[in-house]
Amino acid sequence: MPKLPPRWFVRTAWTTHRALLRVTFDRVGLSHPTPGRCGMLRLHTIGRRSGRRRAVVLCYIQDGDNLVTLAMNGWDRADPAWWHNLQAQPSTTVDLVGRPRAVEGRRAEGAERDRLWTALHDYQGYGDLDAFAAQRGRETTVVVLAPAA
Repeated sequence: MPKLPPRWFVRTAWTTHRALLRVTFDRVGLSHPTPGRCGMLRLHTIGRRSGRRRAVVLCYIQDGDNLVTLAMNGWDRADPAWWHNLQAQPSTTVDLVGRPRAVEGRRAEGAERDRLWTALHDYQGYGDLDAFAAQRGRETTVVVLAPAA
C-alpha cells in the first residue's frame, strides 16, 4: 500500500497553492490538462451552512466539454466540504486558465463513473488511484462539472 503524506503536509500544499494564485493574480497555479497530466482549476462554492463564498484548487481532466475531478479530501475518509457545498448548490463557476466558466456539478454514476475512473488512471496527479481509494474504505465520488445551460 502506498503511504500518504502527513496531513500537515497536504494542508500546507493546499495553502501554498492558493497563496501562489493570489500573489500572481492567477497567472501561476492554474493549468490545462495535457496527455498524462491533470490540469488545475479553482472551484467556487457557497458554504451550505455559512453562506460564505469558498474556493478550492482541484486537479481535473476533460471529458468532452465536461471537467472531471474526484471528491477527496487528501484521500481522507471524510468527503471534502466543497463536495457537500456543491451538492447543496450545484450551479457554480470554475476558474480555468484565462477565463471563468459557469458549470453544474453532479456525481457520476454507473457506467459513466466506471469509464471516468478508468480514464483518471491515465493521468499523473492523483497517485495510485486504486490503492489510495482502498485506504479510504469507501467509494470515491467522481464529480462531473458540466457547462451550465
